[in-house]
Amino acid sequence: MAKEYKLSPERFKALQDELVYLKTVREKEVADQIKEARSFGDLSENSEYDEAKNEQGKLYSRIAEVEGILQNCVVIEEAHDANHNAVRLGSKITVLDKEFNEQEVYQVVGSQEADPMNGLISEESPFGKALLGKVVGDDVVVEAPAGVLRYQVLDIQKA
Repeated sequence: MAKEYKLSPERFKALQDELVYLKTVREKEVADQIKEARSFGDLSENSEYDEAKNEQGKLYSRIAEVEGILQNCVVIEEAHDANHNAVRLGSKITVLDKEFNEQEVYQVVGSQEADPMNGLISEESPFGKALLGKVVGDDVVVEAPAGVLRYQVLDIQKA
């Protein structure tokens, strides 16, 4: 069974747009590169041809990857029946790092959108899993390779 990807509506649209771009504009650009490289003659010693073929391989790999994500994704919409006060996919959370007494802001997103360096935490990560379902005032304990991390949920906003 294929992995299921959870995507926000924005990320779903961005992947659809990327796929259209890759299959139209980028595919034509790479085909033109290959055609031009072939015109240089002997393909056995033609580095331009080799590079263009490598680029074509990367392109087709990315197309297959995006198609796979789009075929196996669930677009996460705002839940109407869920507890609106609890952390869920799409929530923007302000937490207090109890060790350093610092406030940090994160957003819980699907794994395809995760970017921890920019505060986008995957719901599949240990921190994301620990946050899900928490409400303001709850303590969050995360088992990390560096040890146990402790946070307190200060604020939850819906993105």
